[in-house]
Amino acid sequence: MNKTVTMDAPATERRLDDMVQGLVGKPLDRPDGPRKVTGTATYAHEWNLAGRAYGVFVPAPFARGTITSLDTEAVEAMDGVLRVITDARFLRNPAQGTANEAPIQGWDDVHYMGQPVALVVAESFEAARHGAQNLSMTWEARDATLDPDTAPTDAGEDFAQGDLDAAMKNAHASVDATYRTPGHNSAAMEPHCSAAVWHGDELTLYGSYQMVNFNVNELADALGIDAEKVHMRVPYVGGGFGSKLGIAPEAVAAAIAAKELDRPVVVALSRPQVFEATMRRSETRQRLRLAADADGRLTGIGHEALVSNLTGEEFSEPVTQSTHFLYAGKHRKLAIDIARLNRTCAGSVRAPGEAVGMPTLENAMDELAEKLGIDPIELRKRNLPDCHPESGLPYSSRKYAEAMDAGAKAFGWDQRNRTPGARREGEWLIGHGMAGASRVNMIGPASARVTLDLDDAGQLRATVETDMTDIGTGTYAILSQIAGEMLGLPMDRVTARLGNSDHPSGSGSGGSIGASSTGSAVFLACEDLRAAICARLGCDEGELTLKDGTATAGNVRRALGDILDGEALSATGTVQPGDTASDVSQASYGAYFCEVAVNAVTGETRVRRMTGAFGAGRILNAKTATSQCYGGMTWGIGMALTEELIHDARDGHIVNADLAEYHVPVNLDVPQLDVILLDERDDWACPIQTKGIGELGFCGAAGAVLNAIYNATGVRVRHYPATLDKIIAELPEPD
Repeated sequence: MNKTVTMDAPATERRLDDMVQGLVGKPLDRPDGPRKVTGTATYAHEWNLAGRAYGVFVPAPFARGTITSLDTEAVEAMDGVLRVITDARFLRNPAQGTANEAPIQGWDDVHYMGQPVALVVAESFEAARHGAQNLSMTWEARDATLDPDTAPTDAGEDFAQGDLDAAMKNAHASVDATYRTPGHNSAAMEPHCSAAVWHGDELTLYGSYQMVNFNVNELADALGIDAEKVHMRVPYVGGGFGSKLGIAPEAVAAAIAAKELDRPVVVALSRPQVFEATMRRSETRQRLRLAADADGRLTGIGHEALVSNLTGEEFSEPVTQSTHFLYAGKHRKLAIDIARLNRTCAGSVRAPGEAVGMPTLENAMDELAEKLGIDPIELRKRNLPDCHPESGLPYSSRKYAEAMDAGAKAFGWDQRNRTPGARREGEWLIGHGMAGASRVNMIGPASARVTLDLDDAGQLRATVETDMTDIGTGTYAILSQIAGEMLGLPMDRVTARLGNSDHPSGSGSGGSIGASSTGSAVFLACEDLRAAICARLGCDEGELTLKDGTATAGNVRRALGDILDGEALSATGTVQPGDTASDVSQASYGAYFCEVAVNAVTGETRVRRMTGAFGAGRILNAKTATSQCYGGMTWGIGMALTEELIHDARDGHIVNADLAEYHVPVNLDVPQLDVILLDERDDWACPIQTKGIGELGFCGAAGAVLNAIYNATGVRVRHYPATLDKIIAELPEPD
């Protein structure tokens, strides 16, 4: 049985609301949780592959040029070293996870400091690392482009509507400010790792990846083999945040080495190599212009950005993504230029676009609210358009105003400090700030198979199979909840099998599409199974109630296991994007409220409390959704106060390529976080009325922190992060 739905019209039936098992929406534990906390979940480096060898990359010690020689013979003569491999195929730049091709250059052609140029393979990791550290090379360097402000640029987005310059000139109040955000690294807990083993011409790769469906094609393309010959196993991923959307060099290198040596090879990146050879978020320079009339209505909005990437790469950080639809303003100018640098490839990192575009937009809105003397929430409400301000499309659903109201009430916004620098507790200046959240919503093609069968003990079970991954987001839980809800089974009688490329192709984990896309596929498969059960009972589907393994229809009540009569029932569901993607404007919305204390002597900032309210369609699991928002708000604190990639201006190398110097927020940096999940259904989004929430929790959070810092001190920091040196320089002398 196969059921395919293309989203060409809104899904108004809302069948999950009619089910009675009571799983969907509840704050249920993750089925994979016990394995993770007991250390029995198998991650990429932990597969017990007999006879495996170990590979370690040799990075380029210069930013641009050509390698003229490598002393491979000396290294291959070292104890335990098996081979030094130089192959252009593993030098491809990390892919975005949704394409089948990526640029390939010659192995000797270097474009950034830290680029992998050779792989040393040995009997042990220690021998491979020792060999990599001792591989000498010579090269011819060329001038590298390292400064985004002076680099050559390509034009990216360029949208204009009306006359923004005239709107700015005639405005009652306006803002024209430039903000900067630094580069970021995904900094996932699990470093990139791949283990490869060949069986004849069939490759099995055990890796840490987000988008298996696409990753198989990317790997096959890099190796020049048929995708049918590639099998990937990715049951557990220790975080990805964009860096594992596409294959990285270690996957291709492990496959090549395993083929050459005719034995399994595992390649794991060190933490510095994760920083140097996988995705970085581009730094940005953003000019925000806002023009408003005396009533606080926006007449113009401008958002122009400079981002960066390697020459030839198509991706550019889409910082204006939410600016297009969030606020009104007849006159508009949105543009992105791409500086071409000799730095690590830039790509999707933790909510690309809105993660760095929303905070700066919300900082500019805060500045405008102050100039107008209007409450920041009221300013935003006055500028909510009735339809998309550029395309005229209606909104599918929008809980932005409701999120601001709910968050403000829970936070106590009416009791906030209203005058910058006016509230003080000893040495600490106390401030309050808010910011909006928004994230574009979409789905991707996805399939899943659901099977009803009796296990060896004669107990009825449902099994969900898809290549969809769980990168720590709760996929095992929500897919099990959907299947259990639709089929009337408790959670302990549903098993999800994920991350296997031999299963139906799910959407993958990226862009906050996983729950809606693959979750809808599971839902559709279960609808087919319900129809099959009805056929056996001789009833209409609307009459059927499934709960705790029992089917009830009219006066008939039977155990589901009896209905199967020894036969397994299996169905595959598939969802495809359709006209709803273009007929309406789809996004998730939210709002953040933050209290900070800034030390009047040192400039140190401490976030004391933070509240987030979010509308993201149907919530499938209140616990995992809340956890996602906790993570996003924590990232927001990090972006606001500590996180930044620092490149040496002389040669472009990353100065802080480890977790000792790249400062992600730690326990003492993060206060108690409060999350409010609004009740919402978006019929236009997908068959189960959900929208993405994983990235929404981050998109704008840092802006609330910096707005609170201004409220506390009167110091407006426009260059993220707000480290104490930037604050203390503008603070008044202490009494």
